[in-house]
Amino acid sequence: MSKVFIVYIMASRKNGTLYVGVSGDPEVRIWQHKNDWFEGFTKRYGVKRLVWYEVHEDAEAAIQREKRLKEWHRAWKIRLIEARNPDWRDLYPEVTGER
Repeated sequence: MSKVFIVYIMASRKNGTLYVGVSGDPEVRIWQHKNDWFEGFTKRYGVKRLVWYEVHEDAEAAIQREKRLKEWHRAWKIRLIEARNPDWRDLYPEVTGER
């Protein structure tokens, strides 16, 4: 199986603080956010809910997508989230296969 990369958006709550990231080991990285593994933005603002993600097979494509999303207006990010996840459910179980 080839390595996958995800671009993701996490939130503190519905319409709350948003964080955009990219990872080549999404299960671990998102667990780290959810469990305050590192000091920083997600810990400071209680950003623990994975509300949107997109899978990429190419690291460079994932990094470029992350950079573009970080430039987006907040309203655009919210529309992106709500198109797939209108209830702002935590999608982490999808990433870990625990559905």
